[in-house]
Amino acid sequence: MLRAFVLLSLLFLAPGLASAEESEVLGLTGTHRGLYCVLVFIIAYAFVMTEEFTHLRKSKPVILAAGIIWAHVAYLAASNNVPPEKVHKAFEHDLREYAELFLFLLVAMTYINAMAERNVFEALRSWLVSRKFGYRKLFWITGIITFFLSSVADNLTSALLVGAVVMAVGANSPRFVALGFINLVSAANAGGAFSPFGDITTLMVWQAGKAEFFDFFALFIPSVVNFVVPAAFMHFAIPDEAPSFPEEEQVRMKDGALIVCGLFALTIVTAVSFKQFLHLPPFLGMMVGLSYLMFYGYRLKLLFSADNGKFDVFANVRDAEWDTLLFFFGVVFAVGGLGYIGYLELASVAMYDGLGATGANILIGVLSAIVDNIPVMFAVLSMNPDMDIYQWMLVTLTAGVGGTMLSIGSAAGVALMGTSRGMYTFFSHLRWTPVIIAGYAASILTHYWING
Repeated sequence: MLRAFVLLSLLFLAPGLASAEESEVLGLTGTHRGLYCVLVFIIAYAFVMTEEFTHLRKSKPVILAAGIIWAHVAYLAASNNVPPEKVHKAFEHDLREYAELFLFLLVAMTYINAMAERNVFEALRSWLVSRKFGYRKLFWITGIITFFLSSVADNLTSALLVGAVVMAVGANSPRFVALGFINLVSAANAGGAFSPFGDITTLMVWQAGKAEFFDFFALFIPSVVNFVVPAAFMHFAIPDEAPSFPEEEQVRMKDGALIVCGLFALTIVTAVSFKQFLHLPPFLGMMVGLSYLMFYGYRLKLLFSADNGKFDVFANVRDAEWDTLLFFFGVVFAVGGLGYIGYLELASVAMYDGLGATGANILIGVLSAIVDNIPVMFAVLSMNPDMDIYQWMLVTLTAGVGGTMLSIGSAAGVALMGTSRGMYTFFSHLRWTPVIIAGYAASILTHYWING
């Protein structure tokens, strides 16, 4: 319940501050219904936290919470003579935010699924295993691959794909698996922080217009520092020996695999071009990129009749991470509803006016180790504090890498705990939290030194 207490304290740092006359929010944070909405969100998020044990998909409680919260928002607005048009305008704002991110992520997930279907990632895993590297080399190779892979794929996908390599070669060394998985979580979170495509939070900042596409690459060196510092400490704890490798047949990529990878790169270029040169939302460029895959899928069907060539783009759409996409729906509307009541304004005043932008943004990173970084970043964007590009990049960095401090702080850590067969646990990660915090501090100082 620690996340719930953090959320509760954040929302009540300055109760009763806002008023409907002073701002576009309702300013009804002190009402019983307003407090009830906060309680609903906390209960829903408690279910999200315990997904690993209850096996209740995280999207279910937050979608229900979003509906309940907005029902109370509508009642509060009507009771205080707020025109329905204003409520609809606030609701439609959240809908537009969600729709843009949903379409963008859906295309990215479809491409990742298409590459997986073409055996791109299995071939990479098979090649790494066949090279028979030692534990220490594998530690760095898997970390570096995850770091760069997560700049175009989300941290969960990257960690799971490379995690299969760690499990394959470290089945007889629980210590290597534990350290290897900690390294993957660190690499996945750090790699996603310097690219608009690397994490949902960076994508949110880019699409909100807080930074241009190439601004994010200023975080590359701070992200590298965040990954390398804890990895350097863990390196000496890795067994200095060669693992016993399982014998397996080399996996080959299916027909058209490299072209699919190329089309994904072209899709990214298209999305960036739509934003930079045409001033259109990036999701539109991503949807155009989806059409590339659709047409190429049709070509694959015409050229190859064998099973190796069969390709169905809509099967890849079907297999997208729908739980994640719907979870994001619940988060956007639940947090948006609380924001319309007035709670995000309270949090903004308490954090950004009380602590200053730098202190607040560093705290955001700490919170993202306890609360998922998606609602945290959406809350920051909804607060919309007046910050320059340096501070927006700072909060992008901290929200992205802060989740590494705890194994439950990111989707990558939670997923790897579930696949590690007990070799990677909350406490095995916690043992290395001090060096991860050192990496967190070093990355912030590096950002200040280079970009400040």
